[in-house]
Formats: sequence, structure tokens, C-alpha cells
Amino acid sequence: MKRLFTSSIAAYSLFFAAVPVDAVEIGVEVRFSTNEAYIIRDFYQRNPVAQDKGKKPAKSIPPGIAKNLARGKALPPGIAKQALPGALIGRLPPLHDGFDRIVVDGKVLLVEIATQIIHDILVDVILQ
Repeated sequence: MKRLFTSSIAAYSLFFAAVPVDAVEIGVEVRFSTNEAYIIRDFYQRNPVAQDKGKKPAKSIPPGIAKNLARGKALPPGIAKQALPGALIGRLPPLHDGFDRIVVDGKVLLVEIATQIIHDILVDVILQ
């Protein structure tokens, strides 16, 4: 009986380990750490318009869409997003699997890649 129970749990674990689940669904709170926020703010204070060479700054988004940039909401489709500068990425700790840090409308967002759900936002970081 004990062996059957152990086998059932192992099979159950293998099945559910293969099913992708987003962080919000299982109640995991993923945010910028205090250290990450400090590194990002410090970088942009030292490099007010830090951008990778050859990239244009993103245009401002309309106010109605800007209101939808909030924790727990999905990124609006077709929104202009930029990667963080390479020099900054090198200073930051590795991300949780399935997450990305991006820049949208002068804000640094922590986004779940699969669902495009915003988990955290750093506002007033990028000085232009």
C-alpha cells in the first residue's frame, strides 16, 4: 500500500511539473529586490539617457494605455518595449526563469514572459 501511494505521488508530481503555470495563478509574488531597484536607479542617475547605440528612444504612449501599465495587468498588445542597456544587465542579478526586465514609456517593468503580466514597476527611474 505504501509503495502504491509513493508511486501515485511521483506520477502526480511528474505530470504537474510539466504543466506551465503562471506565477499569479499559484500566488507567487515576484518583485524587484531592493538591491535590483538600487542598481537600476543608480545606473540611470549616472547615465541619464543610457541606451544601446543605434536605438532610438521609445515614443511616449497615450494616457489611456499608460493607465493600463500596472501590477497584475498584462502589457497592452503592440506596445513599444525596449531591453535594458547591456551595461546595466551585466550589473543585475540573474532573473527568475520566465521573467524579463523591460523599459516601457520611461518605466522599468518586471514582466512574466509567457503571460506578459506585469509583476513590478519602477517609476521615475529613467531621466531624459
